[in-house]
Amino acid sequence: MRDHVRRRVAAAASLALVTGSLALTPASPAQAHAAGKVRQSQTVISGDARFQILSPTLIRTEYSPGGRFADRDTHNVIGRDDFRPTRFTKRISKGWLTIDTGAATVRYRVGSGPFGKDNLSVRLTTGRQSVTASPWAGQGTPECPAGALCEAEDLHLAGLSVATNHGGFTGQGFVAGFEGTGSALTLAAAPAAAGTGQLTVRYANSTGGDGQNVARTLTVTVDGAAAGTLTLPPTANWDTWQLASVPLQLAAGRHEIALVRTAADSGNVNVDSLALLAPGAAYPAPVPASPQPCAFGTLCEADTGALSGGAKTADDHNGYSGDGFLAGLERTGAGVALTVTGVPADGDYRVQLRYANGQAGSRPVQSRTVSVTANGGPPVTATLAPTSGWDFWRTQEVPVSLRAGTNTVALGCPDDTGCHVNVDTIAVTARTAPLLAPHAPLGGYRRGLDGVDGGARTYAGLLFSDGWSLLDDSAAHTAAGHQDGYVFAYGQDYRRALRELSTLTGPTKLLPKWAYGVWYSEYYDRTAAEFQDIVNRFRSEGVPLDVLVVDTDFKAPDKWNGWSIDETRFPDWNAFAARLRKQGVRTGLNIHPSILGSDPLFPRAQEIAKGKLQRTGCNGGPDCYVFDFGDADHLKAYFWLHEQMDADVDFWWLDWCCDASRSSRTDITADTLINQEYARRTGFAFSRAYGSLQAGGYGNPGPVPTGPWADKRTTLHFTGDTISNWETLRFTVGYTPAESAATGLAAVSHDIGGHTGGLQEPGSEPGSTKLPDDLYARWVQAGTFQPIDRLHSNHSDRLPWQYGEAAEASAKKFLNLRRKLQPYTYAAAAEATRTGTPITRAMYLAYPQEQEAYATAGSQYLYGPDLLVAPVTTPGSTASTTVWFPPGSTWTDYFTGRKYRGGTTATITTTLDTMPVFVRSGAKRPG
Repeated sequence: MRDHVRRRVAAAASLALVTGSLALTPASPAQAHAAGKVRQSQTVISGDARFQILSPTLIRTEYSPGGRFADRDTHNVIGRDDFRPTRFTKRISKGWLTIDTGAATVRYRVGSGPFGKDNLSVRLTTGRQSVTASPWAGQGTPECPAGALCEAEDLHLAGLSVATNHGGFTGQGFVAGFEGTGSALTLAAAPAAAGTGQLTVRYANSTGGDGQNVARTLTVTVDGAAAGTLTLPPTANWDTWQLASVPLQLAAGRHEIALVRTAADSGNVNVDSLALLAPGAAYPAPVPASPQPCAFGTLCEADTGALSGGAKTADDHNGYSGDGFLAGLERTGAGVALTVTGVPADGDYRVQLRYANGQAGSRPVQSRTVSVTANGGPPVTATLAPTSGWDFWRTQEVPVSLRAGTNTVALGCPDDTGCHVNVDTIAVTARTAPLLAPHAPLGGYRRGLDGVDGGARTYAGLLFSDGWSLLDDSAAHTAAGHQDGYVFAYGQDYRRALRELSTLTGPTKLLPKWAYGVWYSEYYDRTAAEFQDIVNRFRSEGVPLDVLVVDTDFKAPDKWNGWSIDETRFPDWNAFAARLRKQGVRTGLNIHPSILGSDPLFPRAQEIAKGKLQRTGCNGGPDCYVFDFGDADHLKAYFWLHEQMDADVDFWWLDWCCDASRSSRTDITADTLINQEYARRTGFAFSRAYGSLQAGGYGNPGPVPTGPWADKRTTLHFTGDTISNWETLRFTVGYTPAESAATGLAAVSHDIGGHTGGLQEPGSEPGSTKLPDDLYARWVQAGTFQPIDRLHSNHSDRLPWQYGEAAEASAKKFLNLRRKLQPYTYAAAAEATRTGTPITRAMYLAYPQEQEAYATAGSQYLYGPDLLVAPVTTPGSTASTTVWFPPGSTWTDYFTGRKYRGGTTATITTTLDTMPVFVRSGAKRPG
């Protein structure tokens, strides 16, 4: 239920098969006509359910009350007709419809209504593991029984996120946000009889991001209609929780009840839990989770056993399955005991542990030890090697002797210093059984990394380790009860999944060749002459420059919200841009999606928008108006303002961060809509992606119902303003391939060097700072092997000649290497557009059967098809980096020529003039 902290076509003749009350029929002539090229024989209809077999591993599952199926494209899904015909069989037995493609088997209980946990399943093989899944489980609105406490984080969230950064909450966290109009928390209730009750909410309300400490409101809706206003007085602080109630009149039957921030509400509260109660009834206490048995041969969540000695459930990292993982293994006595049932006979077995072992505080990264005991017998000690961070997991087996029937298997810490690991799942299996993969996300995405300091929670995308996922496109439909989801059953063929995602939802954008070169920008107030001097300095220093982006200070009359070019800084922008283009440098200008009421262009913009621009206040102060990109008049006014600049640019940089522009459309997010509009005008959008500012807030952007699927067709993703330190550099090494794996978007762009704060020293210009030399050099090295190499900062030096001799030489060397690699990078980008395999490739995309591919995905990746890259992320002029060399190839050091045998691990020592980069055997050394 909480995947948010992790989560056209065959040529057979038409056939009607009737068994009992079920008719398996082709689509009607009208439906077939509307479907374009979708061939009737690829469609199976069972009452109000429809299945379209797009490929052996991709099946559309659609439920529509009254059989009103949808055949038009949606904003996400544009390639349903582009798959080749698939052979499959269909049959009915004992009330179940079974569709078998050879790679996947879908079963649906005939006449059982909307898809859910118990009436639709998919079976597939992942490696040697047989997987049976319920793709629609948890996808609907969870029911909250009358009289029971329901944790807010377990309900259906839209534009909200789960947080744990305050105290006093129950469950696994609380729901934070209600910062944007339309954000909502929804539950289902089904009273047996009509009556009056009350909805009681446990909440916290202190000083919000708007600086106010006042009573807040949320609107309560029942089945989409307003049913009352919940008033939430201030609490003592954000760690203090109170109760507030609103009466509700409900008819008998099922209802959907929501807490919504409407345009009339103030929001900005945290919600911990809620309950539907009889009038005046006491608020129920939370029910502690009880230990759950673990069946032999199945995967069990480690945190559902009996915890002891400080062991606890946590969810503050990525890549785990279920609701969390087992943490707190930090001292002797900490552990978990599981009751394992159904052991077939006395004998020797294996305990499979899926664990993460990263850096624990200030302690060095090192192997850790845990003990496994059975039935209180002697412990077996297991050594667990490091993984490449707390977001990356490895499964390891430990031998154990068990008796037939029921056993107690305990995991513990043999000493206070030796444990310090997190454990996600535990399985007890036969010795010859395959390693079992849980439904844990591979990769993840966020709208931005703004303010990220060393790590951030990400959201599940396409890929999961057990080989299946559901792309839920139901939000594209306005009909009540319409379910529309695409079941991907790729097993371990992750590249196939990305290819089919590319076909279904459109390919990732191929940018112009110059975009894969060297970029420079800085949030620093400069004139045209000063920028020209920097461009000239690049030339005289022998450093390539392909793109110059000018940040917000060029604007007038306001540097943030202005819509004219300040002629005191740029007397003739177009002449300036033309000179740079002759020098091979492309340009872009920064835009914020807001306008002051005092701007000379505002009256005409408001007239074009038919008086609908909204005064909300923003980064420019209270007299600030924003745009609704879902309103055609707003959109016309917005781009009219661009035209008034009369600026010859190669692209616009949409840098919204603190501005409340949004989209009122529900079928397409604000990011996706406006990115599409920019791409229509300049070829691509340079912007944030996947959501809107209203989805979870600026600092914690949450997922949205429409998902992250459409932005890849238009967008170069600017990930935002990170903190400049080693921890953030380390995080981005794993994040870039993880985002591409989760969403299919290949063009991910970070601020090389980070944006602000962190490790800063006095800079070379008034008011500027610089990074430590080693951090700067290593970050520039890493940027050389990123989809976009964009030097950027907030008043912090990013130019090689602003650093010491060794760092300057290193930066110059690698920026020149970026130019040499530009054809290779562009070829990898073209391959990403053609096949869906991204530029930066997580190790498991190429080596899905290797546990090390998952464990090392945070520290190394493939750059294009032939380069293995492991950026240095530790300080010092000399650094040692552990590199895993995948089997099946020999790997040659790009700089030294030394060869490493595949299937081995080595420690690579480098100074600032080199980094760990290796060429696959049989490939030509690029550059």
